[in-house]
Amino acid sequence: MTNVPPSSNDKPFVAQHSVPAGVTATRWWWVRHAPVRSDGGNIYGQIDIDCDCSDKVVFDAVSRVLPQNAVWYASKLKRTHMTAEAIFATGFPRPDTVTHDADLNEQHLGDWQGTNRAAFFAKLPPNLSTFWFAPIDEPAPNGESFMDLYRRTKRAIARISAAHPGGDIVAVAHGGTIKAAIGLALRDQPERGLAFTIDNCSITRLDHMASNGHEGWRIPMVNQQPWIADPSHAAMHQPAGPELATPSKLA
Repeated sequence: MTNVPPSSNDKPFVAQHSVPAGVTATRWWWVRHAPVRSDGGNIYGQIDIDCDCSDKVVFDAVSRVLPQNAVWYASKLKRTHMTAEAIFATGFPRPDTVTHDADLNEQHLGDWQGTNRAAFFAKLPPNLSTFWFAPIDEPAPNGESFMDLYRRTKRAIARISAAHPGGDIVAVAHGGTIKAAIGLALRDQPERGLAFTIDNCSITRLDHMASNGHEGWRIPMVNQQPWIADPSHAAMHQPAGPELATPSKLA
């Protein structure tokens, strides 16, 4: 077996899962934005900063997994817009619109934004219960708590799912937002979502299942990195929380 990449003529891969009769499955395809290289090692949160979309192989791989008939959403921050454009640049069919939704923004980290990440966490004991900047209900000074982020992400998911029942939704967003979505899928346990690593450009799929007034979630994949078979493209991780860069992980 070889790791020969598929040709450009191959059909895109779409993970299929059976849906019971009478159930409406609305499929969410979450994509985290591309790596930020110009942060100077600082916490950026909702600072509107560029990302690095230069690795064409990564975006080619991502474009093969995403469904081509989906509606597209992104946050209001330009790093998600740049990531979406890099996917379209591979030849992926551009949707009529990409809706920019502020409820999908990263957590606003208030006065912590712009401070050195390593120095910030050096002052704190390791928080093994959340793997985040602070306990989930503790807001950043002049900013949000993770629960604030969770509530608006939950609100956005409910609103957008109701608008596109039974469809495919691609949402280009942020590490914190995607962790919040996973927490919702895990039966409304936001702190559980924080245990997941979400790498840059990775794909997470969460299926909202509804029938006769009941609803639930199925989780087909989390943090899928379709380019990772090629070691030259394995360094697509940067912090999506308190973790610090190591020599093997670009920040």
